[in-house]
Amino acid sequence: MAAPLRLMRRLAMVTGGGSGIGQAVAQRLAKEGAAIAVVDLNESAANETVQMLSCDQSGQKHMAFVADISSSENVEKLMSQIQSCFSRPPCISVNSAGITRDEFLLRLTEEAFDTVLKVNLKGTFLITQAVARALVASGTSQGSIINLGSIVGKVGNLGQINYAASKAGVEALTKTAAKELARYGIRCNSVLPGFINTPMTQKVPQKVLDKVAGMIPLGRLGDPSDVADVCAFLASDDSSYITGASIEVTGGLYL
Repeated sequence: MAAPLRLMRRLAMVTGGGSGIGQAVAQRLAKEGAAIAVVDLNESAANETVQMLSCDQSGQKHMAFVADISSSENVEKLMSQIQSCFSRPPCISVNSAGITRDEFLLRLTEEAFDTVLKVNLKGTFLITQAVARALVASGTSQGSIINLGSIVGKVGNLGQINYAASKAGVEALTKTAAKELARYGIRCNSVLPGFINTPMTQKVPQKVLDKVAGMIPLGRLGDPSDVADVCAFLASDDSSYITGASIEVTGGLYL
């Protein structure tokens, strides 16, 4: 079934767009008519996603950008490059970039804690701030910022003190941004995936994944497209009265 083209003539920026959920989001938004700025730290991965998008023959312009979202200088340069290439700021931003450095609390190093918070939380702050500033400066009367949190930020998870803390912060940051930016017509929402089949979960032993799948009421791990569907809804006018929300995409896990 063809996508309804809810995002025609809109520009979407997707960080972490080189793989996993970010790549699926980029593909879904492109199918709905958006031009996509694919952002990733891995240049070849970002270019690979753009090649996938170019095959849909939608006629939209898609481009790859390399950036470390934990660096304010990188984010500032990124926004400048995007506006130069597309002659406008993105009115849709999906921040899917994130990392893990898993270890139990008693063995977790300060460096591993700081690294995860720097990318997952500080990076979300920098992207949210930069996109919001660009939209306000341009006089655009609407925008949708979507930040990827995690159900782990709500319920915790063994060996993920740093990741859980970062994702809890993303949800709180997004709710606060929603309150501040509503006056400018900018909506901010977070999506909280559960266990999704991505390169990140591929590091988990299969027997653990099988056990988790058995705990999920819907009986399976999620697919990146399950998360992309929700992001497309939040990016579109179909969610025009939704801001400050956190939508769980977990198959019913932890209900």
